[in-house]
Amino acid sequence: MTSPQEPPRPAALPGHLDAGLLSPVRAGTPVEAAVGDSAWLQAMLDAEAALARAQARCGTVPAHAAEAITAAARAELLDVREVALAARETANPVVGLVKALTTVVAERAPAAAEYVHRGSTSQDVFDTGAMLVAARALRLIVADLRDVAEALGGLAATHRDTVMAGRTLALHAVPTTFGLKAAGWRQLVLDAAERLERIADGGLPVALGGAAGTLAGYLQYAGEGADPAAVLGELGAAFAAETGLAAPVLPWHALRTPVADLGAALAHTTGALGKIAADVLVLTRTEIAEVAEPSVAGRGASSAMPHKRNPVLATLIRSAALQVPALATVLMQCLPTEDERSAGVWHAEWQPLREALRLTGGAAHTAVELVRGLTVHPARMRANLAATGGQLVSERVSAVLAPRIGRTAAKELLTRASLLAATTGRPLAAVLAELPQLAGVLSRGEAAALLDPDRYTGVAGPLVDRALTAPDRTPTGAP
Repeated sequence: MTSPQEPPRPAALPGHLDAGLLSPVRAGTPVEAAVGDSAWLQAMLDAEAALARAQARCGTVPAHAAEAITAAARAELLDVREVALAARETANPVVGLVKALTTVVAERAPAAAEYVHRGSTSQDVFDTGAMLVAARALRLIVADLRDVAEALGGLAATHRDTVMAGRTLALHAVPTTFGLKAAGWRQLVLDAAERLERIADGGLPVALGGAAGTLAGYLQYAGEGADPAAVLGELGAAFAAETGLAAPVLPWHALRTPVADLGAALAHTTGALGKIAADVLVLTRTEIAEVAEPSVAGRGASSAMPHKRNPVLATLIRSAALQVPALATVLMQCLPTEDERSAGVWHAEWQPLREALRLTGGAAHTAVELVRGLTVHPARMRANLAATGGQLVSERVSAVLAPRIGRTAAKELLTRASLLAATTGRPLAAVLAELPQLAGVLSRGEAAALLDPDRYTGVAGPLVDRALTAPDRTPTGAP
C-alpha cells in the first residue's frame, strides 16, 4: 500500500510577500507604495529623525547628532525583512529598527549613535510613523476624490435633463434624471473628501509620551532643573513642526481617537464610492444597459464566455466598500484599551489600518477611471422609461384626480388600473381611457400628457444646479 504523495510546498515569493494577488483593487495603485512595508519603515525612520531634530531645537541633542541621524534614517540602508523578523522577539518593529539605525549611525558618525531614540519609546515612534503614513496616503486619496468629484460634476451638468427611471426597492418608482443621480454621487464624494481633509488638517498627531505617557525619559535628558512645562511645550511643538503633524494635548498611547476617527472616515469614503459602484453595477446589467464602464481592450474578459465584458472597475470598488467598514470596526473596538499602554490591542490596529488605507486609496484611484470614462446611454434610458407603459407616472395622475374624485378613490383606481395594465401589457393611458369612473373626468389626451415622464421630474434640474453652484467646500488646510 502506497502512502499519498506529499503536496508540493509553496515556493517563497521573491521580493514581495504581499503582492496584492488577492486585493486587485489596490494592486499597482499609488497608495499601495505609500503604505507598503518600505514606506512604513521610512515613516518610522522619519519619526526618529524628526524627534532628534526636535530635541536639537530644545538643546537636549547636539545639532551634529541630529544631522547624522537624519542622514542615516533612510529605508534603503536597512533590511526591512530583518526588522520584521526581529519584531517577533519584541512584539513591535521599532526595537529592531532602532538597533539597525543605531548601527548605521555608528558606522557613519560614532559620536551620534548614543542620541538615537533618546528618551523615547517604541509607541512614540510607531504611532508617529503611522500618522505620517496616513497623511501621505490621504494626500493621494483626497486628490483622487477631487478628480472623481470633478468628473461627476461634468456628468451632472451634461445630463441635467436626461430623464431616466428612478428605482426604489429595485422597481421603477417615478422619473428622475441621470444628472441628479450623478450630482448625488458627487455630493457623497465631496463629503468623504471633506472628512478626510478635516482629519489630515489637525487630526493626525505626533505621539510623544515616553514609556507610560509621562514624558519622563525626555525630561530626564533635559538635565537637572529643567522646567517640565517648557520641555513639554517646546519639544511637542518642535516635534510637530518637524513632522508636519499636529501637537496633541495629551499623549495618546492609550487614547486611540486618532486611529478610530481615521478608520471611520475611511469607511465612509469607501461607502460613498461603493454607492457609485453599486449603481453602476445595476445600470450596466444587460437588461438595463443604461451606462457602461470605459472600454479597454482585454478588460473584463471572462475565462469561459467570449462575449462578456464584465464591469470590473465597479466590482473592484465595491469589494473595497464591503471590507473597509469591517476593518474600521477593528480599529474602533481598540478604543477600550487597558492601562497606559496595551498588550495586543495597540498591535491589533496595525494591519487593519494599513489595509483600510490601501483599499480606500485603491477604490478612489479606480473610481477616477470609472467616472471619467463612464458611457451614458440616454436612448436606453428612454426605452426603459417606456417599459411599464406609463405606470411610473401613476403618482401624478393620482394627485390630479384626488380633488376630482377623492384622494382614496383616486389611489385605489390607479392601483387597479396599473395592475390591469401590467397584466395585459397595455399602456396605462389606454386602460384609464376605458374606465367608466373617469368618463368626463379625465380625457385620453390629458391622461397621455400626465403620463409623459419628461413632465414629471420635479425639481431635478434645479437640484443639480444648486449642487453644482454650491460654495467651494475645499478646506484651506492640506494634509
